[in-house]
Amino acid sequence: MPLPLPQWKDRTTGFFSSSAVKLKEASQTARAVVGEVANDAKGNAADVAGRVTSSVRTRWAILQQPSTRHAIQERLIEAAATTGSFLRNGISDTKDKVVVGKTKVEEAAKKTAQRSKTIITDIERWQKGVASTDVFGVPIEIVVQRQESSRPVPHILVKCADYLVLSGLNSPYLFKSDGDKKVIQQLISQFNSDSNAVLPDGLNPVDVAALVKCYLSSLPEPLATFEHHTEIRDARCSINSLRNVLKKLPTVNFMTLEYVTALLLRVSQKSLVNKMDARSLAVEITPLIMWQPGHKLEYHQQYWNNPRKSQNGDAEPKYSAWDMLEEEGEAVADASSPIPLDDGMPLDFAAIEVVQCLVEQHNAIFTDANETVWR
Repeated sequence: MPLPLPQWKDRTTGFFSSSAVKLKEASQTARAVVGEVANDAKGNAADVAGRVTSSVRTRWAILQQPSTRHAIQERLIEAAATTGSFLRNGISDTKDKVVVGKTKVEEAAKKTAQRSKTIITDIERWQKGVASTDVFGVPIEIVVQRQESSRPVPHILVKCADYLVLSGLNSPYLFKSDGDKKVIQQLISQFNSDSNAVLPDGLNPVDVAALVKCYLSSLPEPLATFEHHTEIRDARCSINSLRNVLKKLPTVNFMTLEYVTALLLRVSQKSLVNKMDARSLAVEITPLIMWQPGHKLEYHQQYWNNPRKSQNGDAEPKYSAWDMLEEEGEAVADASSPIPLDDGMPLDFAAIEVVQCLVEQHNAIFTDANETVWR
């Protein structure tokens, strides 16, 4: 049963009054709590500030003490000294490295300059004619002129011939067998440095004979000359004709040809032992003393790099591993290996007949020459 209106109003009024009182109490309680918290916070902040201030004052007081200041200064000085030492050492090391690097660069530059100077000097020598001391690759008249000797025959041929006649005529296949490449290279270098060099004792006669072939092959023009090549070749059937044509040769060429063929005659006289008769010797020697331009047997190239021709015809030095790299201590690989003699060039049988005749009829052809005689 619903309440009467007056009673309902009384209850409602009582409820709101009670709620207002409770809200007021709660508000007062909250203010009290907040106030306490704020007071505590202020107290804590003040306490912290006080402690910080006290600590700073204490440390500042310590720093103000002479002993502390002195210790700090020493530490700063020590640190600065250490840093300075590191910097000085670093700069010193850098300077040392720069000096060493500069020295190495200067040494390399000097070596390069010296090598370049040597190469340029050699090129200039070859352009003018030949190097001042070389024997191989030099015109025969220049070699003989340098010797200042009454005998118009290159000393190297004289020494080789004397060696073979005295101790090598019985060696099998003289002027045919291959020589030891390393030994011949050393002999070439020796005679290029000193045209009056002496052959060492104990050489293999085959190497000496190969050295003779190498020298003859290195001549810029054959002993028979280009001018008289055809005349000599065509005169092979007549001793008188051959003798008369040979008289047209320059004195040095004529006397050297007489000397070489006299040596071949002595070798052929021992053919039963050394297996080399006049025909066999002529086959080996002819391409070296009778050839036309463009048909040269480059026999010497296997032992020594002859300077190549430039566009204007001057000779230019050709530097190989043997000429240059070996100066740096690099050895030539397989230096003593045998070298084949056959270069594929066709044989000139008419020229071979000429040389065979010069050997077999030597004394009859060279009657007007001061014939070579060995003891």
